[in-house]
Amino acid sequence: MNLSAGDAGDAGGTGSTGGAGDGRDPGQPRALHPGELRIEVRRTGPVRIVSVAGELDRDSVDGLRTALAGLPEEGLTRILVDLAGLSFCDSTGLNVLLRARQEAEPAGVRLELAGPRPVVVRLLAVTGADTVLRIHSSVAIALAADGGRPSGAGPTDPSGPGPAAPERP
Repeated sequence: MNLSAGDAGDAGGTGSTGGAGDGRDPGQPRALHPGELRIEVRRTGPVRIVSVAGELDRDSVDGLRTALAGLPEEGLTRILVDLAGLSFCDSTGLNVLLRARQEAEPAGVRLELAGPRPVVVRLLAVTGADTVLRIHSSVAIALAADGGRPSGAGPTDPSGPGPAAPERP
């Protein structure tokens, strides 16, 4: 499922990130404009991966809220939010992530983050969210990580403080 900020109100549909006639190869995502958010949702075994690209703020947060909703889901154990493409996140976006974590836990699902850029790492550190959210340096490392560690355990790298420290699989 792909969502853009304009698709946020369509909770049941699949959003579009471009279409015929826009001058691009249909297999390639179109470039994001300032203030735009693109969300892609896929499932890999027991993990729902929510990839977020662009700017996450009060005007675009509904798309992420929709992508994180829908618990319980058969066999789901983790929601991994891929932030590698996120260039900006305000407090509204952070609040949605923290609330989704709270809603997932009673269903036995862990919400984790992967690949945040330095600007997002700073937001997580300044607000203390890095102490309650498990943060991985990449999706690949997150998928390979030990699934037995509880949510809220903070960064997965025992050798250094904060989410910016490199992880070891």
